[in-house]
Amino acid sequence: MYSVLKSILFLWSPEKAHAITMRLLSLVCAIPGGKTALRKLFCVDADCSKISLCGIPLKNGIGLAAGFDKDAKYIDVLDCLGFGFIEIGTLTPKAQAGNDKPRLFRLPNDQALINRMGFNNGGVEAAVERLKKVKSKCVIGGNIGKNKLTPNEEAYNDYAYCFDKLYAHVHYFVVNVSSPNTPGLRELQEKSALKKILSGLQSERDIFIKNGHPYKPILLKIAPDLSKVQLDDIVDLALAIKLDGLVATNTTTQRTGLNTKTEHLEKIGMGGLSGKPLKQSSDEVLAYLHSKLGNEIPIIGVGGIHSAQDAKDKIKLGARAVQIYSGFIFEGPFLIKRCANALNE
Repeated sequence: MYSVLKSILFLWSPEKAHAITMRLLSLVCAIPGGKTALRKLFCVDADCSKISLCGIPLKNGIGLAAGFDKDAKYIDVLDCLGFGFIEIGTLTPKAQAGNDKPRLFRLPNDQALINRMGFNNGGVEAAVERLKKVKSKCVIGGNIGKNKLTPNEEAYNDYAYCFDKLYAHVHYFVVNVSSPNTPGLRELQEKSALKKILSGLQSERDIFIKNGHPYKPILLKIAPDLSKVQLDDIVDLALAIKLDGLVATNTTTQRTGLNTKTEHLEKIGMGGLSGKPLKQSSDEVLAYLHSKLGNEIPIIGVGGIHSAQDAKDKIKLGARAVQIYSGFIFEGPFLIKRCANALNE
């Protein structure tokens, strides 16, 4: 069934198809009984006492990665599709249009996407107003970044601003310093820059806790293109500051081993690659991090999950939970249910 729908949706540009899909799902949810029907079709019952992430109980271990619902517009709709948790963003202090279109491309022969969106979003304050109206009880993560025009030496202020605005409205935070589509952003993955951002946010959290707010975990999302030396620096820092978790991984700038013709890739140009081709490098980073961290710091596994077996692979390599994005586009919403059932086993 989804293959037919996909063939129709793929007639439009990726961003247009995304807008049409979410509009249709929103219409279904607006019909009396629509949400109930979707839940019966896609949701999986699980024992929440056995599934948790950084101390947060989850209805299942399958999350939606950041980037799909940047502005927190569709949480109530997406919750009906069976996700155990939903990560919004990446959000920045000020609204920004992102990079010029076209900026999102399908590679059907590789079941992959290339994006250079550039943190397009309506700003954190607009997202907060939507979060106040969310009706579902879904676990929500807030993925935060910096505005394109903010220099790296002032980046912490952007992260802190988003952190403060979102604190009362999300269950956990993900610090995004690993997108390849904001100039210079990946430089913030260096140890000294990371320490300033992460330690600073931990201090902000201490203030919230003193004022009666609950503890909110802070996780770091990293790139799959880091060297082992860079990964070791992140491991050392994570242990030293007692970071709550890691998200491995973001998209890659690599283009090796693709079935798509080189001339087509050159025409597309720069951007982060996600989907099936990302699985191997993402799995390698996940396995390496787990070999260093054990169970001391939980890891969310992301990258290349297109089947239930792919999700199980991430768990076997040390992930506590997983997130999907490109697989959701290419395989459809039943992928969530298949993966959730596989992990429940």
